[in-house]
Amino acid sequence: MTAELARAGGVVGTAGLALLLVAPARVQRLAGLVAWALGSVLLAVYLAPHGHRPLLAAAAVAGLALAAAGAVVFRRWPFVLPFVVLACVPARIHVTVGTTEANLLVPLYAVAAAAALLLAWELVAGDTRARELGPVAWPLAAFIAWSGLSILWTDDVRQGSIDLLFFYLPFGLLALVLARLAWRRLVALGLLAELTAMAIIFAAIGIYQYETRDVFWNPKLLVSNAYAPFYRVNSVFWDPSIYGRFLVVAILACLVAVLFARDRRVMVGGTAAIAAIWAGLYFSYSQSSFAALTAGVVLAAIFAWGRRGLALAVVAAVVVTAGALAVPKVRHDVFGNGPGSKSSTGGRGKLVRKGIHIAVHHPVAGVGVGGFKHAYAELTHLKGKEPSAAASHTTPVTVAAETGVPGFALYAWLLVAALGLAFRRFARDLPGLVSLALGLIVAAVAVHSLFYNAFFEDPTVWAAIGLAAALPRRRDERADAPQLDRKVEPEGQQDQRVDGAQRDRARERDVEPLPEHR
Repeated sequence: MTAELARAGGVVGTAGLALLLVAPARVQRLAGLVAWALGSVLLAVYLAPHGHRPLLAAAAVAGLALAAAGAVVFRRWPFVLPFVVLACVPARIHVTVGTTEANLLVPLYAVAAAAALLLAWELVAGDTRARELGPVAWPLAAFIAWSGLSILWTDDVRQGSIDLLFFYLPFGLLALVLARLAWRRLVALGLLAELTAMAIIFAAIGIYQYETRDVFWNPKLLVSNAYAPFYRVNSVFWDPSIYGRFLVVAILACLVAVLFARDRRVMVGGTAAIAAIWAGLYFSYSQSSFAALTAGVVLAAIFAWGRRGLALAVVAAVVVTAGALAVPKVRHDVFGNGPGSKSSTGGRGKLVRKGIHIAVHHPVAGVGVGGFKHAYAELTHLKGKEPSAAASHTTPVTVAAETGVPGFALYAWLLVAALGLAFRRFARDLPGLVSLALGLIVAAVAVHSLFYNAFFEDPTVWAAIGLAAALPRRRDERADAPQLDRKVEPEGQQDQRVDGAQRDRARERDVEPLPEHR
């Protein structure tokens, strides 16, 4: 019976979020927000251990009170929200309740709850904005709704509930609320400074771990390092690949500043920051992170140098591909099982091939959200309740296997729309460069997810999409949705009452084009 409530919660919650993303009327959006909250509660009740539900209920009440206080703060100072979201991205807390253990983004879930209350407050007050995510709204709504519907036929309701409750529902709503922010020049520069400072600190911690041979949080990594020919670090993160992905995001943001800055101090400081962060990235020994960084750097070169950058990208792709395929282990892992030795990619080639096999045999609807591990274990006859060898490492394959051809098509549409939203707004002024940086972040995480299945699990992607939608449009860009105009105008856009002093401050924030960097 509880499982059936979870299935109902998954469908209701994702349908509500989809309605929030695309509905034009305020009443419809309020109904969607209520459905989002109801679905989240049903999923949480299903996942909560039976013996600890009174304690968890009390914690939920306390959390709701904190979320209400957070909503008041975000209502009074909206620009605080993106800074708090960024600060909470690495804050995974190891939670043990009964026999259940997990590393959860607990502070970020509290921020999402506060954002939900803030959105409810604004809708009740008469806010008529809609489809804030622009061209991303429809593909994101369709993908989330289809994923939620697939919980009806998944064989792993628990994992499907985890995916929906801890990733799709909270992060999707956060992206929506971030897209409602008014553009501010100082906020963009402040986020870059915060991201760079966090990355430098985390890189320093990683270097310290390498020198002292002492990693935090993850006992499995300690065991792995004892038998590996190199020593991997994780800084304040649980997994070295997550640590590496965060540093890649920071490097790409700094790289945009270095490539297009007109101030030599920015160029020198950005270059020094990149060097320091890269040193920390090196000791993660994360192949997926270096692949993501390479893709991001090549894309940045194309935007900075045009055809020369495109030629560089083609040459780099040919050289890297040829060099990789020249290695027998890599060639065997891509095209077949190499005899005798362990796969050069840790067996991920087999996971990809078997995952494609699952997708081919379930083309219409897939095996349901969260059902990959169960389907893979059944296909390969793995033993155990949750065999780690069945964990997927490739997001596109996971999406195709769990949601079928429709889900994969919606995922591709979403990815194209998100990249188009960011890259189409590229210009050599501050909003255009922020948009480029956000696009590079989405692209880098997408590449990272080809080797480490965490595209939708990474809140950075959702935040980047929301912030890209919040940027002012270029003058030659047609509006894609019936939302309020987001030009660089006076700050009091929600109240639509701006006095003369506010107009003067708004004019001071107007963005002047940067000359082309030579």
